Amino acid sequence: MRNTSDPVRNGNNPHSAHVVLTRPQKAGLVIALLIIGIIAILRPMLVLQTIVAVVTLAYGAAIIFRVVLVYAAGRGEHQVRVSDEDARAVPDDELPIYTVLVPAYNEPSVIGMLMTHLGAIEYPRDKLEVILLLEEDDRETIEAAEASISGDHVRILVVPESQPKTKPKACNVGLEQSRGEFVTIYDAEDIPDPLQLRRAVVALRRLGKDYVCLQAELSYFNVDQNRITRWFSLEYATWFRSLLPGLVALRMPIPLGGTSNHFRTQELRELGAWDPYNVTEDADLGIRLARSGYRVGVLHSVTLEEANSDFINWIKQRSRWYKGYLMTWLVHLRSPRATFRQLGWRGLLCLNLFVGGTPLAAVLNAVLWATTLLWFLDRPPIMEEIFIPPYYYIGLFCLIFGNATVIYLNVLSVRTMDRPDLLGTALLSPLYWAMMSLAGAKAAWQLVVKPSYWEKTTHGLHLQEASK
Repeated sequence: MRNTSDPVRNGNNPHSAHVVLTRPQKAGLVIALLIIGIIAILRPMLVLQTIVAVVTLAYGAAIIFRVVLVYAAGRGEHQVRVSDEDARAVPDDELPIYTVLVPAYNEPSVIGMLMTHLGAIEYPRDKLEVILLLEEDDRETIEAAEASISGDHVRILVVPESQPKTKPKACNVGLEQSRGEFVTIYDAEDIPDPLQLRRAVVALRRLGKDYVCLQAELSYFNVDQNRITRWFSLEYATWFRSLLPGLVALRMPIPLGGTSNHFRTQELRELGAWDPYNVTEDADLGIRLARSGYRVGVLHSVTLEEANSDFINWIKQRSRWYKGYLMTWLVHLRSPRATFRQLGWRGLLCLNLFVGGTPLAAVLNAVLWATTLLWFLDRPPIMEEIFIPPYYYIGLFCLIFGNATVIYLNVLSVRTMDRPDLLGTALLSPLYWAMMSLAGAKAAWQLVVKPSYWEKTTHGLHLQEASK
């Protein structure tokens, strides 16, 4: 068996984001920019028309892709369901050892609640291993955890100070010392379904060895805190109830969420575990699982998280996610032939339209909105030259049908959540998209200046709101 995570830690993994752009990628980018620059000097209008055509076609493809995903997931057949009765029917002595990794940093205020939520898990304590992964310099959280721990199945593992200081690095440290046949990750503020571990065991045994991971659904316990948490909840409902099951239905790679993903430990170790340099290590791991021929399922079991309720905090979190998606996209395009050979055309389509397309659309949206506004306000003649038929009509399709489609998906989430009171929030989605554009711009900037910097998300804001 391959060493757990040394290839990743040392930056020798060919899919590691330790170096975001390799020398061949940098050389290709420079050559492409030089060629575009020369053509722009000689034929500037041709370059502008080509850029508009490429962006417009990409937008149209991304919109159609999401519609297809939602349609594919529509019958609800692509979530793995394990009833409460089946989950509890497995005798305790037939359950495997299960490791729960909980990375936390600067989280003293939520550690006590974490212990309560983990204590509600219905799994025999002699088969459960909970490892709290706490950073060496975070004495406050370590002390809070020491005061809250109850039971021999929970232990603190202090992660030595080293770079990069990221969640995936901490998870790799924990994985090296884990004893479980299966392993999962929970964040410090998570409230998992008490039967989730049992459901995962039953499901993975049913599905067979081809399935190495199950992603449980994530939702929020503070939906109604403010408008941002309502938007966030609708977005997550669309993501986990429509888009990810749609990817499963179409046999495409699944960009994993950062928590409640349940793995077979041996295969995870053989794969090289998490990339500590990628700030969305979960999405990257989902692509690497697919490249290795493994399958990922979506488990019908909900973990409740805290939705970001603060604008600045939300921008920090979302820009990190977008940066990591861009990292993952660039990393897996280093060898396009190998990627195509391992993922096939479906996987390559997902990588470009879903993984790369999501943050790129957020970055470009503001530019396209400004262009549209300029057209309606002034109608400069150059706009007619740039937006030539048929790309003008495709762009019009994206503007009208595309925006309406995304709003409709949020309205659909209102229905799946059985929350008609969120309809107004769904119709106000364009304001949320503006926030996404700000986060996308920040992500693009950070990708250049500090790619592996992990911008910490502050948790427990709902507690501050409740205390007012």
